[in-house]
Amino acid sequence: MQIVASEAQGRLKIGRPVAIIDIGSNSVRLVAYEGMARAVTPIYNEKVLCGLGRHVATTGQLDEEAVDRALRALARFRVLCDTMQVSDVFVLATAAARDASNGPAFLEAAEKACGRSISLLSGGEEARFSALGIVAGFHEPDGIVGDMGGGSLELVDVTGTTVGKGITMPLGGLALQDMSGGSLKKAQKIVRAALERAPEYLENLHGRTFYAVGGTWRALARLHQAARDYPLHVMHGYLLNPEDGLDFLHLVEEADAKTLKDIESVSEARRPLLAYGAIVLEEIIRLGEPKEVAISAFGVREGVLYDKLDPETQKRDPLLAAASDLNLLRSRSPRHGQELCAWTEAFMKSLGITETETESRLRRAACLLADIGWRAHPDYRGEQSLNLIAYGAFAGLDHPGRAYLALSIFFRHEGLSPDKVGSRIKSLAGPRYLERARLLAALMRIAYPVSVSMEGILPQAPLRVQGGHVVLQLPSHLEDLANERLVGRVRALGKLLNMEPVIEIVG
Repeated sequence: MQIVASEAQGRLKIGRPVAIIDIGSNSVRLVAYEGMARAVTPIYNEKVLCGLGRHVATTGQLDEEAVDRALRALARFRVLCDTMQVSDVFVLATAAARDASNGPAFLEAAEKACGRSISLLSGGEEARFSALGIVAGFHEPDGIVGDMGGGSLELVDVTGTTVGKGITMPLGGLALQDMSGGSLKKAQKIVRAALERAPEYLENLHGRTFYAVGGTWRALARLHQAARDYPLHVMHGYLLNPEDGLDFLHLVEEADAKTLKDIESVSEARRPLLAYGAIVLEEIIRLGEPKEVAISAFGVREGVLYDKLDPETQKRDPLLAAASDLNLLRSRSPRHGQELCAWTEAFMKSLGITETETESRLRRAACLLADIGWRAHPDYRGEQSLNLIAYGAFAGLDHPGRAYLALSIFFRHEGLSPDKVGSRIKSLAGPRYLERARLLAALMRIAYPVSVSMEGILPQAPLRVQGGHVVLQLPSHLEDLANERLVGRVRALGKLLNMEPVIEIVG
């Protein structure tokens, strides 16, 4: 796969896919990505729940049946990577292979099965890559990263792009199940005792974000969404309020897993581990008192790829990087998206609106995504754009931000009435983002009849607030654009802002 898009303002070169094979204590997983980039996009994702670490804590050895399943999975992944013509395959092994006495023999056989050398990560390395995954997936993160696998739990502090020294503990789901003999009460005592020996991490968590990494915690979040009838089934960036989270986690620990809503969405092999994941997260919340728990789809795999980027690429905003890539690949004129960013910013300044840094980057992302639905049938452009954005594989974006972006482009196509869209996504956005989405859409609904999505036009037609009026200036050679449709669009913006609309011909 080679995707190249070239414009005067920049160049996107995806190149051939890259892949990570992650040999974990619970699952062996292959994830192939479109290419090396700041905002990586998975093109294929497959896991096999092998349970390599199921009895390591008590026997000290990898189970023979689990080893056999893992080797078969690795042989399959080798063929899949060859089929996808993956340029680079990075194979990682973690706690189970690290801790088992027969781990070296397994790794030797695993290298033959997958046809690549395997990097056996230390606990510290695993913690560091987990934290880099959070750096890759969140905008300016600040908190403690917790990566819970089958065999271990890693904790590490992250602030912006600064990653602290990590710690690893044998608190993975399989390890806890093994050490406790299946007793949840005993598991809780084991977890509490282990966490109390790492006070610096939990003390530093107070009032900050806990970034939850790992399949068991994502499964818990999926069940939490179902219990709340949550409107957006996207894991990355999903937030749990600690108080509400404690009640839910206690319910998971006490209830029969079969009675939990949407339990069918969780694989049968992972269901027995849900209670252990709930115990660990509950103790972290109780002892660390975070302001929120953020679920992450990014972890060690994405951290490894981020670590291989050059420093300049690492500094890019992941949301704006993804939006820029989509603008290059899917819009009619990519430079127009850049011009729309500047055009709307000038209007916001003339209106006297002070945007926060988050609001500014969201507006710019929306402008870059504004034209991605143009190939759809006109009657469905709003709906399809909303779905592409709300459910897209974006990083550096929380759920209210997703709703804002999706609504902005929906209103751009469908009109400004909030009644045109369902109440659930509006509630997710909240009142402020809903009104900002309508305002930005009103600006876009003026921009596109003027520019027809072609570059070089918007800079000639500034939109400003002057003397209590909304004023669109058109140069004389474009005055014939001022038809009934454009007048109606300017009037709609004026009504939204309670200002008189004016189209002024200059020159």
